[in-house]
Amino acid sequence: MYEKQIEQLVVLQKVDDEIILLEAEIDQAPKDVAALESRKESLEKRKLQLTEKLDLLSEQKKKLEHEIEEDSVKVKKSKSKLMLVGTTKEYHAMMREMDSLEKLNRLREEEKITVLEETERHNELMADVDGKIKALDTELEEKRAGLKEKLDDANGQLDKLNKRRNKAGEVVPKPILGRYEFIRSRLAHPVIVPVEDAVCSGCNIMIPPQEYNVLQEGKQILSCPNCQRLIYWIEHIPEAAKPKALQKEEA
Repeated sequence: MYEKQIEQLVVLQKVDDEIILLEAEIDQAPKDVAALESRKESLEKRKLQLTEKLDLLSEQKKKLEHEIEEDSVKVKKSKSKLMLVGTTKEYHAMMREMDSLEKLNRLREEEKITVLEETERHNELMADVDGKIKALDTELEEKRAGLKEKLDDANGQLDKLNKRRNKAGEVVPKPILGRYEFIRSRLAHPVIVPVEDAVCSGCNIMIPPQEYNVLQEGKQILSCPNCQRLIYWIEHIPEAAKPKALQKEEA
């Protein structure tokens, strides 16, 4: 009866291992979608910033072109009136004014070139952001489409595992099962571990000789005096119920 209880506790723990992995998968799936949505939101904000910057550059370009055109017209008018001035003083004054306007327009042309270069750079950034958003939209569509199916499948598996867990727990006396659940709620997995050569595989510390002897007798379920996990002598449990790492390789 002792060995049957130990076997069922190990089976119970195997089921719990599967449940832990499955619950982690169920928990992670929506987070993957949320992470993609967060990345897309950041990219949308970046796109808005680039759009605003491109709008400002466009306005700046229009303003420069208007000022260049406006002063070019003034220069043309001044040149046409240049031969009509009556005095040398007026002539030189008009020449200085035209030079000033032409110099100002050259500076504006240089500024316009800078604006055009900035516009081209921001358009490249915008194209890159648009490409990333498009790729994220595709990935999100796939993730969202598969999320419900994935969660439904995982929850279905979880229901089956919980039924297996209940069945395994039926064989174990309630006091022992209660100890198992108590330890499970307070310690990291595993809860029940084998002892080989008097060493607890949960904490890798030697079991006192007297307790090791009692353990080998196989009459009662003991706890490791160091880590408090449930323990069993490795020779008492059937090979099929052992953790995979402890199963002997077939010849």
